[in-house]
Amino acid sequence: SKRTKAATMIASSNMVIVATLLLLLSAASHVASFSHVSSAGKRCCWLHSQATDLEMTNNGRSTTESPSFVIALTREEGKNGKLNKALQSNSNIKQVISSSSGSAMEVNEIPCIAHADGPDSDILGKTLSSSDFDYVAITSPEAAKVFATAWIDEGRPKVGSVAAVGKATQEALKVYGIDVAFVPSKATAATLVKELPTLEEATNEGRSTSLLYPASAKAQDTLQNGLEERGFIVTRLNTYDTVTATWTPEEESLAKSTTVACFASPSAVKAWVKNTAQLDCPRALAACIGETSFAACKKNGWKEEDIFYPEKPGIDGWAESVANALQCLAEDKC
Repeated sequence: SKRTKAATMIASSNMVIVATLLLLLSAASHVASFSHVSSAGKRCCWLHSQATDLEMTNNGRSTTESPSFVIALTREEGKNGKLNKALQSNSNIKQVISSSSGSAMEVNEIPCIAHADGPDSDILGKTLSSSDFDYVAITSPEAAKVFATAWIDEGRPKVGSVAAVGKATQEALKVYGIDVAFVPSKATAATLVKELPTLEEATNEGRSTSLLYPASAKAQDTLQNGLEERGFIVTRLNTYDTVTATWTPEEESLAKSTTVACFASPSAVKAWVKNTAQLDCPRALAACIGETSFAACKKNGWKEEDIFYPEKPGIDGWAESVANALQCLAEDKC
């Protein structure tokens, strides 16, 4: 009958609707579960031998295999981006990964240091506004930040010519509108000591060239002593300090699996040694930004053949040092 047909059609429609709702609920449950997994953990980069680009993933790994190469970026939190980008674009690193069958690379940010106020931080601003210096020497991006902040807070007083130890420090000063008058040919304090010219005006006036050195409390005396030996009058202010970062259990776990640790300062080297002392893991190879960090690694027990650094400090050379370390691992020479 017509009523029976209508009832049958309605029942069929209802069954379709119920089935559709069940499918939607199942899909929603799956999406919720996936979202929960992917939001956990620390972000890292992966490069697989079969891939052409680095993938951004979470610690919920996109592959079941363990990475052959695990790299730790140890600068303070938020300041590892430039090196990370350089590693991603380095052709030699990609070549090492692609030629190592079944291998993968993982890059983790494991900050070794944090910054705190130094004992002279409170008097930096007053010194800038009340004293005249021929030069101000800035030897790191963090020193640039501390100096510029005090200079701005003090009303941007006139200061002497600014000397930056390298391009990265020069760029950091430029962000605050501070022009740099001198950058040495090599980004080290020793080269700055050798190449910084005395001020002609000071010589004509029969006095020594004066220089303000806002430094880290842990900075070596290389710049200060070297310039004083050349006849400069150096005023050093310990405006900030570097302290060992406290690692989370997750960061400790990442450090244990690290095969190459990247260092940009002796403070980072010392902090890595301190934080890994109680961990049951082999010592990672060291990829350093320059010879100062290289020397710190040697002093803290690394074999010279396990340390890699560029002749000229800089991000690109640093990335190439990582590539050399990975090549050494790939060839089982390290």
